[in-house]
Amino acid sequence: MLTFLMLLIIGCFLCLFRVAMGPTPPDRAVAIDTIGIMVVGICAIFGIVTGQDFYLNVAIAWALLAFIGTLALAKYLEGRGFDE
Repeated sequence: MLTFLMLLIIGCFLCLFRVAMGPTPPDRAVAIDTIGIMVVGICAIFGIVTGQDFYLNVAIAWALLAFIGTLALAKYLEGRGFDE
């Protein structure tokens, strides 16, 4: 479990580098979405290790918010309004 956790943390830092140095806004958006997916994985690992379902609830909520945020950012980058 520790190996998977370390891999996810390293992946988060690599995605943070892509967010900071990304050449285009869509690259940054994909990196932010990937960070969200990795945070959900970290929460799932914590939930499995500790045996508490609180972390899984946080992971589900984070996944839903990340999905909605990605949709909103994609619409903004496309140039469309949120009401379309």
